[in-house]
Amino acid sequence: MASEHTMEFTTQNFVQEVLQSDTPVLVDLWAEWCAPCRMIAPIVHELAEEYAGRVKMGSLDTDSNREIAIQYGISAIPTLLLFKNGQVAKKLVGVRPKPDLKAAIDEVLSE
Repeated sequence: MASEHTMEFTTQNFVQEVLQSDTPVLVDLWAEWCAPCRMIAPIVHELAEEYAGRVKMGSLDTDSNREIAIQYGISAIPTLLLFKNGQVAKKLVGVRPKPDLKAAIDEVLSE
């Protein structure tokens, strides 16, 4: 589900790309079989374009990267985790409208 402004996070690159990132990171936790996940993906791609250079965004397939999902207690998808300085700053569960996601990102950026 990666695009020009989004990337695919995996167990192999999670520490480097998310936890050690100099900028905030939004991680969209999803699975191929999840219909609501497919609904939120276009919103994440739009936000990735709008916040390019300020927030790194990407997706993590929970079926292929179970260790990360377990580590962060993901019990429902889609879940969006916003990381800042290697820590979860915000956790949003379920399909949310774009304004809600923008507000959460803006809040993390202003901290």
